[in-house]
Amino acid sequence: MSNTGRSSANAWLVLLLAGGFEVGYALSVGGSHGFTRLTWSLVAVVFFLLTLWALSVALRTIDVGIGYAVWAGIGSAGAALLSPVFFDESLTLVQALWLGVIIVGVVWLKLADRPQSTPEPLDALQGAGTIDARLQETQGAER
Repeated sequence: MSNTGRSSANAWLVLLLAGGFEVGYALSVGGSHGFTRLTWSLVAVVFFLLTLWALSVALRTIDVGIGYAVWAGIGSAGAALLSPVFFDESLTLVQALWLGVIIVGVVWLKLADRPQSTPEPLDALQGAGTIDARLQETQGAER
């Protein structure tokens, strides 16, 4: 894998991490009850700083529009799926279906970001023959 591919893969991993931090932030804000509970409020601030840091690192490589959409999708879907676990909230079948659509969209955006294979220039395919021809031209010009 080239450095560009590795850099892109790392950026997507950091973006997923940022999305996880966003889920933590959303859930801790909910638990803080309007920042009236100190422990939940402090956890929210930590997750807020972590999600902004990780998002900013990921957006060095990933386009802002796509990166932000994925980050927000992970955060909203994750918070909606986990809030019934942590809080007295419900998740209907229809809501779960549309959250699934968001998740599929996030995965699709990632797949659409794969680098396209570019055809090699004709000169590169000819290889040494092209170099020999250039050397002959250079030597002919020197005579």
